[in-house]
Amino acid sequence: MNRTAKLGRIGQSVWLDNITRDLLTSGTLERYITDLSVTGLTSNPSIYDKAIGGTEAYDEPIERLAAAGSDGENIFFELALDDLRQAADLFRPIHQRTGGVDGFVSLEVSPLLANDAATTASEAKRLHALGGRPNLLIKIPGTTAGLGAIEATVFAGVPVNVTLLFSTEQYLAAAEAYTRAIERRVDAGLDPYVASVASVFVSRWDGPAAGDLPADLRLKLGIATAHKTYAAYRTLLESDRWQRLLNVGARPQRLLWASTGTKDPNASDVLYVEALAAPLTVNTMPEATLLAYADHGTVSETLAAGSTRQNEALLARFEAAGVDIVKLGDLLQQQGVEAFAKAWQSLLARIHEKAAAISAR
Repeated sequence: MNRTAKLGRIGQSVWLDNITRDLLTSGTLERYITDLSVTGLTSNPSIYDKAIGGTEAYDEPIERLAAAGSDGENIFFELALDDLRQAADLFRPIHQRTGGVDGFVSLEVSPLLANDAATTASEAKRLHALGGRPNLLIKIPGTTAGLGAIEATVFAGVPVNVTLLFSTEQYLAAAEAYTRAIERRVDAGLDPYVASVASVFVSRWDGPAAGDLPADLRLKLGIATAHKTYAAYRTLLESDRWQRLLNVGARPQRLLWASTGTKDPNASDVLYVEALAAPLTVNTMPEATLLAYADHGTVSETLAAGSTRQNEALLARFEAAGVDIVKLGDLLQQQGVEAFAKAWQSLLARIHEKAAAISAR
């Protein structure tokens, strides 16, 4: 059994945090599914900005769509949905085999809508319908404004990937929005299962925003915060409220570890994968991290369902060192929103430049 398959045996789904047309046409994604036990994938504006800029694979459809009068945003969604439909079809057997629990791909609504709940919800429904695949998740940021859009979208029956969650408090707020939507569906006599994942970003906790820390605390904040969030996740699922929902056919929103690539060149390239193995979770990995883990990753133990004294003591040490964890989580989320918006604008500019260059040729 390969290393990534062992994560599946633990109960963790391995997803790829990448998509390009070359990944599809070369057969690489199909090989990852077969050989590396990959069961889903995620995408974001940064991934597509690099993909469109780094290959000629999108030139022909960009030229055709631009000539037909499509603007940059509509061109992007046409390109992305074409890719994601193909990927979704590759994952469809997994989606069917797991009864709709796994085998998903993800598409993000425009990050420029992060503070507009009504338009985000409307756009999520439109994109999911346009995608035409049951295993397509629509990504909505778990910001304060996004919570209303998440509840409305899930209530409408659209599968959601809640993105840009950092702190335990942000995760719980997103889980509350999802739970309310499912309760409303139960009360309305609708199908109580609408697929969702809550994407908690890990490695960014260990960047410059955390400030100067003692050497023995380096690269430990992201994992410690993830441990706390996992404990809260398990506590929520074991609550009477969720036990009642499970009894009428609902299924839990799964916790997903995002941003699990190691950014520090002096640290293990599988640090966040090895530390976050846990049942009923997803780990979406950058391609380099996936290949590194398949080559030399190991797991010695899984996350504990409950909060541990050691982890609480570790988080207390960060607080004592001057890190306001809740405040830092809010800052990281705001930076994430801004970074995705910047990547979105860069993506649209790149599409415009490509269309102009192709036309000039």
